[in-house]
Amino acid sequence: MIKIALPKGRLQKLTFELLQERGFEIRHYHPSSRLYRLESPRFPEILFKSLHEKDIAVQVAVGNYDLGICGREWVLEIAAKFPKAKVAELRSLGYGRRELFAARSSFGASSSISRIAGEFPNLAESLAFRLRLPRFRIFPLWGAAEAYPPEDADLVILPARDEEELSAARLRPFEELLAGEAVLLGNVESLKRKELGEILRALSSLRGEEAPQDWELPDLGEGFFEPFPPDFVRLALPDGHLLPPTAAYLREIGLRIPLYTSPLRARRFLIEGEEVAVKVVRPQDMPLQVAVGNFDLAITGRDWVCDHLTSFPTSPIRIIKPFDFGKVRVVAVVASDFPAEDVGELRKLLASGSYAPLRIASEYANLADRFAREHHLSPYKVIPTWGATEAFIPEDADILIENTETGGTLRRHNLRILAVLFESTACLVGRREYPPGREEKVRRFLGRYFECV
Repeated sequence: MIKIALPKGRLQKLTFELLQERGFEIRHYHPSSRLYRLESPRFPEILFKSLHEKDIAVQVAVGNYDLGICGREWVLEIAAKFPKAKVAELRSLGYGRRELFAARSSFGASSSISRIAGEFPNLAESLAFRLRLPRFRIFPLWGAAEAYPPEDADLVILPARDEEELSAARLRPFEELLAGEAVLLGNVESLKRKELGEILRALSSLRGEEAPQDWELPDLGEGFFEPFPPDFVRLALPDGHLLPPTAAYLREIGLRIPLYTSPLRARRFLIEGEEVAVKVVRPQDMPLQVAVGNFDLAITGRDWVCDHLTSFPTSPIRIIKPFDFGKVRVVAVVASDFPAEDVGELRKLLASGSYAPLRIASEYANLADRFAREHHLSPYKVIPTWGATEAFIPEDADILIENTETGGTLRRHNLRILAVLFESTACLVGRREYPPGREEKVRRFLGRYFECV
């Protein structure tokens, strides 16, 4: 069977339209669909799947997919660390153009560079070596890199349409690392041994042009993006699905932050009347950022705290207060027809030689590893993912470590729960100890609004 990975997110609409123009008639790939397994009447022998761009480059490189479409930057991110990876960039597809920049803050940027953050840690490391930086730290992020300079990073690696878009985030280019667009990529071994001629000819005929996106930089006022006062309490708030309930909770306790829910989508701001500086970042990144001292406090999910502590059991972070929103269960998930009803039966399958090595896919890579070790599910391998994990079963994984609120999404994808690891809610996290002079400010803020210390 031929397997092709198609992108979710920013490239999905244009990829869908162009594939339809070429007669692929891929069902359920349109942007409003939440299905991941796709079919084309024209190519019934091909399995199409919708995955996140970063996962596509990795999955094609390891041979789980023969062909894929993603942004060129993700192919180069792999090549920066693994130059012999078996992935070939076949051609540009004419849409989805953007540039990858190393960027600095327009305000208060230090002359030295020691902290580099972004979703492209391999390219960041390559840049650091090329610049011959004597000392540097790389902070891999799930996103929202533009929020980190100048307080938490000297340099960020992030994509943008152009320098004007960087300027809108109050960043200035340090170096343009690459310019690229959507590309067709293939697994080197598949290109040698599979008959891909017809599908390659069809895909190589794609032509397209991205529609212009009109946007206007809002007037945020003088000093809006200037560096935070160093003595202010640093608070991280979540974006994504945790934003609405977090905003509602903050209103309930009397902490009004209108810019948090503003259409301006501000990533950094001060709380009026308080000596508190806020950044809006991904919940996945918060435990590490609190641990290294970039934030004093953060609202994230207990699931991400547990994943962090699994890898760093002596981390200085602590859960200060659990909340009653953001409730999910972290579960082990299998296909509905998987031949095991519980973990005990799964161990017997492995002992019989079936499903060896067991493939475990998860955004919670550390929790997935611990689950396998604690339940003696050897041999196994963990496949880190960046979302849309439901798409990996059954072709690319045997079991998922996933979170679920109601189980509805799992049922829609013909999946069932094999085991429940634990229940998670949103929580307020901080450090076990703070530097002298800072602890009292944090305690006053906690007592005033969160009724805790």
